[in-house]
Amino acid sequence: MQASRIYSAVSREFVARGFACLAEFSLKTNRRPDMACLGKDGTIILIEIKSSAIDFKTDQKWQDYCEWADSFYFAVGDDFPLEILPGPTDCGIIITDGFDCHIVREAPVKKLAGARRNHLIRRLARASMLRLHNRLEEEGAQ
Repeated sequence: MQASRIYSAVSREFVARGFACLAEFSLKTNRRPDMACLGKDGTIILIEIKSSAIDFKTDQKWQDYCEWADSFYFAVGDDFPLEILPGPTDCGIIITDGFDCHIVREAPVKKLAGARRNHLIRRLARASMLRLHNRLEEEGAQ
């Protein structure tokens, strides 16, 4: 399944759960998880989308994301071989058929330190505002 279909389904699911979502968010380490979700209470969830087993096996940067989130998930298509994903102490798992999502395994919760949470929330706000500005500029130019 295409990563864009997985992203669309998962972002709709998390928005319905009260989160705001941002694609390709750059962390301070210059790593870019596929999705960052921010809850009304400041909860930060990072999600890495894997479209195939080869995609997962060739990209092991996910371990760098865990220290930057309260929870970390892999989101995959419903045909993905779940047995190759890390265990329950490392991540949660979301599967999708491209429309509906199912959380197969909840992610472990590892609360961020206050200073790191504050840093991330400010970084998310800035990235979101710049993306909105750029989109409005593009629309105005047409």
